[in-house]
Amino acid sequence: MAAVKETAQVVIREARADDVPALARLAGELGYPTDEAQMQARFERVAPDREHRVFVAEEAAGAVIGWVHVHLTRWLATEIRGEIAGLIVDSTTRNRGIGARLLQAAESWTKEHGGKVLSLRSNVTRKDAHRFYERLGYAVTKTSLNFRKPL
Repeated sequence: MAAVKETAQVVIREARADDVPALARLAGELGYPTDEAQMQARFERVAPDREHRVFVAEEAAGAVIGWVHVHLTRWLATEIRGEIAGLIVDSTTRNRGIGARLLQAAESWTKEHGGKVLSLRSNVTRKDAHRFYERLGYAVTKTSLNFRKPL
């Protein structure tokens, strides 16, 4: 289990099953409306996987105000890397360094698991997010199209 990081009355810790309602609420704020039952099923699928980790930001009063989901990717063409599958901080608590601390937890976890790079994708419309990532040392390395086919 990764170490708990605490400053400014916000603790960064690994997510637990009782965080599911907050994870679902925040997923909706991220643009992915999710009910608690859906999130419960997703969390139960991801939580026991040693190559996935979800960290939350918890205020002193116990409210979960952000989360990051990081996982390892093992592609034939590259070395092991971490990838951010989602990052959200409650809109009422942004600009307090919480997102940076969540990313720091994901970076540390990735290093601990052999990754030398942490990557993420961000919708082209999320300009504020792009500035945030760049301030933290992330750089755009390529532009791609994302293709999907419903199955």
